[in-house]
Amino acid sequence: MLVRLNCVSELWLTKCNRPATIETMSTSVAVLEMTPRQALDALEKSLGVSEDELAQALVSNRRTLQRWRAGTAYPQQVARQRLAELLRLQQRVRETFQGRDAVRRWFHSESRYLGGMTPAEAIRVGRLDRVEAALEALDSGVFV
Repeated sequence: MLVRLNCVSELWLTKCNRPATIETMSTSVAVLEMTPRQALDALEKSLGVSEDELAQALVSNRRTLQRWRAGTAYPQQVARQRLAELLRLQQRVRETFQGRDAVRRWFHSESRYLGGMTPAEAIRVGRLDRVEAALEALDSGVFV
């Protein structure tokens, strides 16, 4: 089972045997297809977060993520939407920073823009919007 992500924040589960890819359909829509396991692994690896941190960010628990990885359960609507948001954030962070180490350093460093929290902490408490705003501020040169 694969996760299909549309940048408009819709996430569907579809059956498909293609490998994980990004297809650009237009300037405003890109489709990413991957299994829940691939999505979780990509988020943990690129953002440098633990399984527990990722579970908190997905408003879930570690055991549920393990079931998603094993393919015995699949993310439901709220979790799929949150997973889609995190995958979009991961892409945005990779576009902003050069290299995995820079991404991890930023993600785990305190930010004045986030009131002294790290982006990882902000995501764990459900403030993905603030992390996106912090990235926007960095991209525009407001906070460097």
